[in-house]
Amino acid sequence: MAAELTVQPEAQDDIEAAALWYESHRVGLGVRFISEVDAVIERIARHPLQFPLIEPPVRRGLLHRFPYAIYFVAEADGGAAVLAVLHQHRNPDTWRDRL
Repeated sequence: MAAELTVQPEAQDDIEAAALWYESHRVGLGVRFISEVDAVIERIARHPLQFPLIEPPVRRGLLHRFPYAIYFVAEADGGAAVLAVLHQHRNPDTWRDRL
């Protein structure tokens, strides 16, 4: 069973903004984006330590079909907290303000 995973409000805003952008460019693409985000978040919830450390304590999971990364912190109880979901061409330091 997966440990508890939380998505910070700023990260939820990131997801919603990106999904709306994709959906506005092609019907159904926003739904596909959310589906892929959900799949990576599920992997993070099940095995957070499989993802590389970017800068302790932050780890990063990459989406496969979209140029986005999920930045999160693995917690001592086995859970995780998602800090940001960012386009890979965006300033990668954005997550630092969310720690």
